[in-house]
Amino acid sequence: MRDTDRALVQAASAVAKLRCRSAAHTLATAARTAEGRVVSGVNVVHDTGGACAEVVVLAAAATQGVGELETIVTVGDRGRSVVTPCESCHQLLAEHFPALRVIVGPPDAPRVVPLTALPAP
Repeated sequence: MRDTDRALVQAASAVAKLRCRSAAHTLATAARTAEGRVVSGVNVVHDTGGACAEVVVLAAAATQGVGELETIVTVGDRGRSVVTPCESCHQLLAEHFPALRVIVGPPDAPRVVPLTALPAP
């Protein structure tokens, strides 16, 4: 894993620590562009389901005029580990960014894989 990938995990972890302080926000995602710009967001849980952190990041990236995302990572709140995108997010990410790299794995040994290497939804 490159230093920039480790920094992305740290960025998502910092957002989780700072912003995931209630049952309404339990996951944080950070995504990086090829130019090194980082976009982050948290999930929103509510009675009818909610919005995954990955979806929030895609919307934030579009709002900020970000074109192509290169790498993405999601982490859990309260020090939980790296989280693999759910089925719906996997499909959404594949539709919008088919060349996306995803950081997955346990906190002590995260690794970067192409989105296409993850099990298909």
